Amino acid sequence: MTDAGELQCLKVIALTGGLCASQRISSQTLADALNISPQTASRRLQALESALLIARSIHPDGQYVAITPKGEEELRREFSDYARIFSEEKGRFVLTGSVISGLGEGRYYVDHPHYRAQFHDKLGFYAYPGTLNIRLNGASVGVKRRLEGLNWITIDGFHADGRTFGGARCLPCRIGDSPCAIVQPGRSHYPDEIIEIISPDRLREKFDLKDSDTVTVEVHHV
Repeated sequence: MTDAGELQCLKVIALTGGLCASQRISSQTLADALNISPQTASRRLQALESALLIARSIHPDGQYVAITPKGEEELRREFSDYARIFSEEKGRFVLTGSVISGLGEGRYYVDHPHYRAQFHDKLGFYAYPGTLNIRLNGASVGVKRRLEGLNWITIDGFHADGRTFGGARCLPCRIGDSPCAIVQPGRSHYPDEIIEIISPDRLREKFDLKDSDTVTVEVHHV
């Protein structure tokens, strides 16, 4: 496990651009930024390199350091923890991501009479036929995982028209002043960073949303 001093060192490297490219960073530069001795800074760099969190190379003009994918993941976990602290105040969870286009299947399922009736009975609204698909940023993926412990609303599966329709679960939320719900099909094919939103409003039209636009989803849990 990365200790606090090494993590702080990793953060300084990231702030100098080490996530994007190898940066020339001396032990003295790190020491000044961290208010530690150059010897301590050098030991922390060695520890980060041994843990495969950074890659180092020596050139005639100095030492170059870059954060590895493993190091980036370490920073993302730290960021996710801070996001949790500031987003879960009084049971409030905040998810942020970019609007993406779906596969077009949401319209059919959301508008099916059996699903439509359950959404109204259990969520309190008739859902607009379609879903808003959002790709969450890295920090919000961590927040989404913590939503698993909340009380989701079950949408039962059923048989109709000679076929079987699977169940799903929903979590009430809001986008702006629009009541919504995250809907998660039982046989979802989406990765962790994708969520689908249903609402009585046509969200793309109401908020003039286009693909790649940033949107914030709020979940309030008592």
